[in-house]
Amino acid sequence: MNHSYSVALVLLAAFIGANLPFINERLIALIPRKAPKSLWIRVGELVIFYFLVGGLGLALEQSAGQIYPQGWEFYATTGALFLTLAFPGFVFRYLMKHKR
Repeated sequence: MNHSYSVALVLLAAFIGANLPFINERLIALIPRKAPKSLWIRVGELVIFYFLVGGLGLALEQSAGQIYPQGWEFYATTGALFLTLAFPGFVFRYLMKHKR
């Protein structure tokens, strides 16, 4: 896979993974729930999706060659980017008025 496609795939997966907890009411987008999810469940799902997208990026980097060792700065930056990508879903869920 071309490096440009790998980067685009990881960014697309990060955008979808960051917004998925706020868009649906299922646990990890798979298990149906009867009651609405609380904010803490959504934050937990956000952490899980962060690690899933990170695993995808790690697998794509491994397929391209050797994995470069990362420090804490990398994880702080990618975590902040993931939270920034989650902003549209947060706005949709908590700041917009919905007809109920």
